[in-house]
Amino acid sequence: MSNPDVALPQSTKQTIVAVDDDTATIQLCAGILEQAGFSVLPATNSSEALKICKNHPGPIHLLLTDLVLPPPDFSFASSDNEFPNVHGHELAVRALRMRKDLRVILMSGNIDQDLAGYGIRRGGLPFLPKPFEHQALEALVRQTLQAPPPSVESLMAGPPGMPRAGDEWVD
Repeated sequence: MSNPDVALPQSTKQTIVAVDDDTATIQLCAGILEQAGFSVLPATNSSEALKICKNHPGPIHLLLTDLVLPPPDFSFASSDNEFPNVHGHELAVRALRMRKDLRVILMSGNIDQDLAGYGIRRGGLPFLPKPFEHQALEALVRQTLQAPPPSVESLMAGPPGMPRAGDEWVD
């Protein structure tokens, strides 16, 4: 018999925002992760994901996002637009500004080409190549949740040895 005066423990499920413009990929990720005991908040674009990050009342532990997120319609990523449609790496930067303890995983069907196309250095964030095995997704999520969250500064830094803003060229 249960005692109504005893407080039930709060859910220990960790919450993941899954972002992909392909709804089948979101459904696949959600199914795998929910079966593994996670709570999943789906988003079909970065604008939806940013709204979730801002408005979700509970903690969000991880952002799982496709790197290439084509906008459903044209919108400027300006300071006036709080929820723009941006690529996955920029989404990670913006989401981390809202939630400092957020962990991030980027997904892509062609990671090396997509990273180079966006000028993103490899090694800044965990990557999940698509297509992926169920076990690979779950293992990478668990591993990433054990690691410290990235900082916005670490995501904005260029590749080691490459010049950064303010650096001068030296022969």
